[in-house]
Amino acid sequence: MMAPTPLALFVGMPGHSLSPSEVAFFRETNPFGLFLFKRNLDNPEQIRRLVEQFREAVGRADAPVYIDQEGGRVQRLDNGNWPLFRSLGSFGALARKDLDLGKHALRLSSLAMGSMMSALGLGSGTTPVVDLARSGTHDVIGQRAFGDDPDLVSAMGRVVIDAMLEVGSMPIIKHIPGYGRVTVDPHFDCPVVDAAIEDMMATDFQPFLALRDSPWAMVAHLIFTQIDAARPASVSPLVHDLIRRDLGYDGVLITDCLTMEALSGTWPERVRAALDAGYDIALHSQGDLAASEAAAKAASPLTQASIDRIARAQALLGNRRVDVAALHAQVEQIFRENGLA
Repeated sequence: MMAPTPLALFVGMPGHSLSPSEVAFFRETNPFGLFLFKRNLDNPEQIRRLVEQFREAVGRADAPVYIDQEGGRVQRLDNGNWPLFRSLGSFGALARKDLDLGKHALRLSSLAMGSMMSALGLGSGTTPVVDLARSGTHDVIGQRAFGDDPDLVSAMGRVVIDAMLEVGSMPIIKHIPGYGRVTVDPHFDCPVVDAAIEDMMATDFQPFLALRDSPWAMVAHLIFTQIDAARPASVSPLVHDLIRRDLGYDGVLITDCLTMEALSGTWPERVRAALDAGYDIALHSQGDLAASEAAAKAASPLTQASIDRIARAQALLGNRRVDVAALHAQVEQIFRENGLA
């Protein structure tokens, strides 16, 4: 008897371990993945045990467990049990002084961070951010991005993608098709961008075009009025089609968290809308069991096309391990020597 197809859904949970009710939920509904936050992450042994609990519940030894671990202010492993990693913006600053050195330092940092996550059973840090960070871009992006030069952003994004794959951590470029022109925080409001598609193709879309072979990408919550004036990108079939057709992206497309206030409608309605728009996976990372149950009822199983994309992505993962502390120390020395401590 074939195992049931997982739901096209990532969900969250509230604590350091799964309760019996949560285990039963995962066993019965079989969401594709689990997304964790700081509230879920205490120490290495606890994290590995939690990952194993989830995988046993859904009956898949390779079921993905992801977190946000970009470096800088967005890193969930920051309670003193792990080294703190620099922001992508800091590597962008180093690269503007010396591109080769910036790329070298970023590679060391990405290898260390990816290897650290892989050793914990965490499959991705949902990085790199390849949005452009302009002078007017909202601080929600800011130092999370490499800078405002599409060529530099593309080059640095490539370093992260390659290094993460090498150590078995799934790179996820975000936030396609780009938060570079947002002036409000999509966690609280819906950004609206009026720029012409031709302008965006020459600027904000460039890193996504250059990195369209990245195995996964995360979709933004914002309205591009010249593409779909009525619906944010993450629930828009028109934006989905632009990503697939005009940007040439055929990797796995997962939405940004659908509970953010940029979107309207109930949370389950948002899950349904994202999957109806054509995206592979809906991300619903709030940790309340009742909310996750509602999201699961709204979700549908992964399509065969999505399953194929996921398999192609998994086939790219390596299994190298590095000395995390040693590589992290090398990165810090590089920054000190270049006056960017």
